[in-house]
Amino acid sequence: MFYRENGQFKTSYRADQQIFPILQDRLAIALLLAFAFAVVPFVASDYLFRAILIPFLIFSLAAVGVNILVGYCGQISLGSGAFMAVGAYGAYNFFVRIPGMPLIPALILGGLCAMVFGILFGLPSLRVKGLYLAVTTLAAQFFSDWMFLRIKWFTLDTPSGSVSVSNLQVFGIPLESAVNKYLFCLVIVVVMTLLAKNLVRGAIGREWMAIRDMDVAAAVIGIRPMYAKLSAFAVSSFIIGVAGALLAFIYLGAWEPAAFSVDQSFKLLFMVIIGGMGAIMGSFFGAAFITILPIALSQFLPAIASWFGIEMSTAGVSHAELMIFGGLIVWFLIVEPHGLAKLWSIGKQKMRLWPFPH
Repeated sequence: MFYRENGQFKTSYRADQQIFPILQDRLAIALLLAFAFAVVPFVASDYLFRAILIPFLIFSLAAVGVNILVGYCGQISLGSGAFMAVGAYGAYNFFVRIPGMPLIPALILGGLCAMVFGILFGLPSLRVKGLYLAVTTLAAQFFSDWMFLRIKWFTLDTPSGSVSVSNLQVFGIPLESAVNKYLFCLVIVVVMTLLAKNLVRGAIGREWMAIRDMDVAAAVIGIRPMYAKLSAFAVSSFIIGVAGALLAFIYLGAWEPAAFSVDQSFKLLFMVIIGGMGAIMGSFFGAAFITILPIALSQFLPAIASWFGIEMSTAGVSHAELMIFGGLIVWFLIVEPHGLAKLWSIGKQKMRLWPFPH
């Protein structure tokens, strides 16, 4: 009874093309953003910011970038960690080498570096697809690992490849406290997610989805596969590069090439698969699942084991986390292969009819 569209008439094309055409959705998103901006900074603890909220926001943004390439354009990529690394080290070099470089332009320039890198390794998508393309993007991961570890210019000649940043500020506001870091990440994520949502529901987004569904038919009706695929690589790599720069500057502070290993690529791909491919909201669901579940398991597993009189060591808890986490992923993909976003959509459809089953 509370999620009905009765009486919500569209009298213009602009009203019909809104991101959230249903009034209840607009109110829910507005309340969620108000809660995130105005309530969370005053009630959340420092641990909650640093261990959960900040990495959740950063990985959500990275998952949005991966979803554009994998979910909307259908191009399988295993090089997301490489794009994050290029964004992080690119932003670092601009930030350190140019005196007085502000943080936000450095992040944008890092994203542009990742975009160029993504276009370069996206060129094989014009000839290969599927697993062959996945192997090609995996080569980007190995190349970036070698590049940032062996070419000392990118790390200002540090022997280990480890770099760090400090005294970050935006418009004169220092980014030292966890609250300021959280708010900065939240603003970046909201703005870039809004831009991504407008892209995928526009003409370029329809081209991506046409290429995903059947590239030969898309070419027949006049869509240029080269432009569509490379634009998807460019936009995806830019968003992932900005997320990588945020991860390095805001969350880590000091990092090395191992921070952007192939594990990050698989983690981002799992976020998109679990959250739902071809759904921006699914990126946030997948990021929440991957980020929060391991922390929850590490907190509750010892307590649950103690109820049965079992003492679990730290190594045992870690191994149990991996087994339960992997089992949940497999079970979830069997139950709902279209991801959490599909479950969310089904729930909304049922709410439209509730309490009438017909």
